Amino acid sequence: MKRQFILFCLMLSCLLTQAQEATKMTLEDAIKYALENNIDMRLAQINIADADQQIIERRAIGIPQLSAGVNYQYFIQIPASVVDLSTFDPSVPEGTFEKIEFGLKNNLTASIDMQTLLFDASYLTGLKAAKAYRSYVQKDRERVVYEVRNRVIESYLPALILEESKKTLVKNIGNLESLLNETRALYKEGFVEQLDVDRLDLSLANLQVELENLDRQKELVYNVLKFQMGYPVNDPIEAVDDIDALFIPASEEDLTADINYARRPEIQVLEMGIKLNELNVELNRSGYLPSLAAFGSYQQSAQGNNLFDNPVWVPSAIVGLQLNVPIFDGFDKRAKINRAKLDLEEAINQQNQIKQAISLEITNARTSYINALQRLDSQGKNLKLAEKIYNTTKIKYKEGVGSSLEITQAEQSLYETQQNYIQARYDLLVAKRALDKALGE
Repeated sequence: MKRQFILFCLMLSCLLTQAQEATKMTLEDAIKYALENNIDMRLAQINIADADQQIIERRAIGIPQLSAGVNYQYFIQIPASVVDLSTFDPSVPEGTFEKIEFGLKNNLTASIDMQTLLFDASYLTGLKAAKAYRSYVQKDRERVVYEVRNRVIESYLPALILEESKKTLVKNIGNLESLLNETRALYKEGFVEQLDVDRLDLSLANLQVELENLDRQKELVYNVLKFQMGYPVNDPIEAVDDIDALFIPASEEDLTADINYARRPEIQVLEMGIKLNELNVELNRSGYLPSLAAFGSYQQSAQGNNLFDNPVWVPSAIVGLQLNVPIFDGFDKRAKINRAKLDLEEAINQQNQIKQAISLEITNARTSYINALQRLDSQGKNLKLAEKIYNTTKIKYKEGVGSSLEITQAEQSLYETQQNYIQARYDLLVAKRALDKALGE
């Protein structure tokens, strides 16, 4: 029994370990997941579904409407009128009044009604506007895709660079541990002082503290990425893409070509917004035109003091046309048209303002990219030089012609240069991403 319990505990431990294993994700995996699970994407899809229903709702106005109804009335007291009987019988003295009831106690009416719109300019314009709104929300969904994709990229890159920094730091710790072990052996043989060992111990402790800090930062960075993806915050993930593979150098066209505003989703959405405002002006103008509708009704009415004892059935039917001609509305429609024109003018100005902002964004993004590219080249040269200095200092130290202070200084210089190089790579990725985003890619 005890053996079975131990086996069960081991199996449970294995399952828990597997449950905590991080899901490895490339950038494309993260983007794909976000486009399926991000809340903004779901809301955009809901807006499209709502726009589809608005088209159906608007179209229904022009489709013949049928309705049926049943009305039952029971007169507790039958309506009556007082009449002068002499009016009906000359032999009766004038001024002889009598109360006469009109109707029967029970009245059951069944009816079916139909009405349809024959002509209404506002209906046609409204249907056109509903279809245009469907195109608008579809364009807006493309804008949401664009924004969600960019937010995931911007959140993924810090996670990826953090993983890169951690790999470099672990490698440095391994190298330093190896050097520390060699120095301890030399100390036992009396070739170096305790101070040499202590300096390396301190350097190793500092690197381990830095590694712990990276692990703490890792949780924060990944939480942001999970939020942008719509990923469960308690489920671990790991960025595993290759930084060099992600970087695609900017082309000459990206850096010098004229700005194509139509590539930006915001401009496309604003174009549709302007079209909607134009339709709104047209819709309000159509209010000056007459409208024509047709209607018809058929009903059967059963009357009697007892509906189950030979009631009297009375049929009736009616058809007709209704013409509505607007004449004067107190300048209501004119005010609505003017307001619609102001909305249109505002939309056009907003588009021009955003175009100016895009021009500034692209100009700055191009400059930032060129600067980041030059900075990475400089840091790459610095890193090679720092590695050369460190390797030379380490050889001198092992051969007994260099001091531990020199190797510590070379080591610190190398670590700092490594971080500067990693940061420069990250800055270049961010600058390229900002350029792509500004260009609408």
